[in-house]
Amino acid sequence: MQVLLLKSKIHRATVTAAELDYQGSLAIDAELMEQAGLLPYEKILCANLSNGHRFETYAIPAPRGSRQIVLNGATAHLGNRGDELIIMSFASVDTAQAKAWRPQVLVLGPNNTILTKGSLE
Repeated sequence: MQVLLLKSKIHRATVTAAELDYQGSLAIDAELMEQAGLLPYEKILCANLSNGHRFETYAIPAPRGSRQIVLNGATAHLGNRGDELIIMSFASVDTAQAKAWRPQVLVLGPNNTILTKGSLE
């Protein structure tokens, strides 16, 4: 049997822009995506800590090192520049592996700099 578990989490990502005239997605600095284990076009769940909205979309890489987090398309209605997000992805894991499973977690600080990288205990 398979269970759906948290795979990757970027905690307290600060929105740097919202672009309504875009086809969709959440643009995330390519370095942050790599460090969190997120793949381009991977489905993500976002929770906006500033207004309580939750939404699903997919991740696309923003320029490496830019520290950009950009709400694109319809998601631009769900947040504003300066809002803080929790960005999550999930994986289907065999129950035999589930007890040992640990997600990759980034905690971000000012200007979307990485404060900590690790896993949840």
